[in-house]
Amino acid sequence: MNSRSRARAHVAMIGIPAVSHVLPSLEVIRELVARGHRVSYANDPSVTELVTSAGAELVPYTSTLPTSDNDWPADPIGAMGVFLDDSIQALPQLRAHYDADPADVYLYDIGSFAARALAEVQGRPLVQLSPTFVAWKGYEEEVAAELWRLPGADAFRARFAAWLRGCGAVTTDVGDFSGRPPRVLALIPRAMQPCADRVDPDVVTFVGPCLGSRADQGGWTRPAGAEKVLLISLGSAYTRQPEFYRRCLAAFGDLPGWHVVLQIGKYTDLDELGAIPASVEVHRWVPQLAVLEQADAFVTHAGMGGSSEGLHTGTPMIAVPQGAEQPANADRLVQLGVARRVDTADATPEVLRTTLVELAADPEVARRCAELRAETRAEGGTSRAADLIEGVIGR
Repeated sequence: MNSRSRARAHVAMIGIPAVSHVLPSLEVIRELVARGHRVSYANDPSVTELVTSAGAELVPYTSTLPTSDNDWPADPIGAMGVFLDDSIQALPQLRAHYDADPADVYLYDIGSFAARALAEVQGRPLVQLSPTFVAWKGYEEEVAAELWRLPGADAFRARFAAWLRGCGAVTTDVGDFSGRPPRVLALIPRAMQPCADRVDPDVVTFVGPCLGSRADQGGWTRPAGAEKVLLISLGSAYTRQPEFYRRCLAAFGDLPGWHVVLQIGKYTDLDELGAIPASVEVHRWVPQLAVLEQADAFVTHAGMGGSSEGLHTGTPMIAVPQGAEQPANADRLVQLGVARRVDTADATPEVLRTTLVELAADPEVARRCAELRAETRAEGGTSRAADLIEGVIGR
């Protein structure tokens, strides 16, 4: 790093109020604050505690994304329209603050189109922090082309293009603006990236999951006498699953030698679960990483955050995908040799129990988990991400 990049800078992170999108960047923010930079974080007030816990100054803006009730449109174009609507109404709010106090570099989440528009209007450096996989050479033809043929796609693109022309963005091609960031730090293991050999290394750097001690989230103590530990968590957005939890209790609740940690989120009533076996502890939320560091298996929805943490800790996984990119993630984990996939409709107590027993006893799974744990940790994580961001400042 040169002397300019070591100087105290104003780093701005612009995010969206989805917990699964906020958490991946928090340790990077915490590290930049620890290095003496002034870090502001623009997001909805609903995530104030998460933002301020990392030492950043919250720049509040009102988001219209349906993150509180998870009521997203079912069709992809409709969902993209929700993000565009949010960015259109967010940009004036962001400009009201950052035009008077511009950042030396803008970091942004993949869901915030307004962030890129703001940085381009101001002529400031821009780095995307991607919590999921990125586009590769050929992505437009292999994946995006099908999306753009869906009903409503032409109208969406026309509205997006009109907004870009009107807001002062430099990049006015919708495909380039939304799918080709100038610089990306992928906060995921390279092993989870489809077609990784076709990702442009001059644009994208895989730094792996950026995980700190998370001491502020509390710890977890493995109970005395627990031979093996199983964590069950469907993340933060897909937790309204009482029937699935009941099946898990039936599958694992009396499994000899296993202690079960079940996270049910905020949407499921405890009374819906029925009798809780003595070997099961139920929580609305758990310090997931702390549990995974001590767990012997992980039932996950295969969100990118959970998948990455499972690879980071070397924990064998049962992937039960719920939506979005999770089926693809589940298949990738299976290809990597660290997981079994069980779809919700097939997740009977018998199937779940048999899958866990076979997974935990498979020496090849244990070997692959150890290999990928080492590979994931070698990617550099939080420290490398902060180094790369400092390298952009002052260019």
